[in-house]
Amino acid sequence: MADLMKGKVAAITGAASGIGLECARTLLSEGARVVLVDRAQDKLELLCKELGPNALPLVVDLLKPFEVSGMLPRILEAAGGLDVFHANAGAYIGGQVAEGDPDAWDRMLNLNINAAFRSVHAVLPYMIEKKTGDILFTSSIAGVVPVVWEPIYTASKFAVQAFVHSTRRQVAQHGVRVGAVLPGPVVTALLDDWPKEKMDEALANGSLMQPKEVADAVLFMLTRPRNVTIRDLVILPNSVDL
Repeated sequence: MADLMKGKVAAITGAASGIGLECARTLLSEGARVVLVDRAQDKLELLCKELGPNALPLVVDLLKPFEVSGMLPRILEAAGGLDVFHANAGAYIGGQVAEGDPDAWDRMLNLNINAAFRSVHAVLPYMIEKKTGDILFTSSIAGVVPVVWEPIYTASKFAVQAFVHSTRRQVAQHGVRVGAVLPGPVVTALLDDWPKEKMDEALANGSLMQPKEVADAVLFMLTRPRNVTIRDLVILPNSVDL
């Protein structure tokens, strides 16, 4: 442990599993206090007991707008401040558009776009007033390279990229950095929707990454000097040809 995040408070959505959980572990190991935001109350509380006293659970259903908009006071009450907000929670849907379920699309789009943007809206005034802070999104390589087998998911991540780029330019003058980490395929529950043959092939040829590799990239982004912003950090397995 190098204490790279000592004295910092981070809040991470979707923190009970996958990339969010690994980012929480990594920031905790570097001395941060971390508010783990998720709707899975029992799992969240067990994880925070395991992770130690600097891991703080916050139960929020990101598909309930009033809960999202009310996050900031609860974060401040739990942790006493906020330096990093990581909009990580998301869902995945792949497949043919003609065979898709628009109701399922709506839920994914609400989580990947509306809930993420609303959560940033909730915490951004606090950071602007403090004149410092980091807003980070878990985006995807699909946000810059349209992926033929996941058009709806791709569209959601293109929206995230547009929000990151434009919001960053609005708030940079206030000392607030906005950036996104854009991983290729990562071994998480989001890929449960992949066809079995595609998953088997990806595991066999090494075209999947582990969440820890994304968490290390996030730590790199957050620990740059304050005069530097990593706006987009693309991280891919070597065998992915994009």
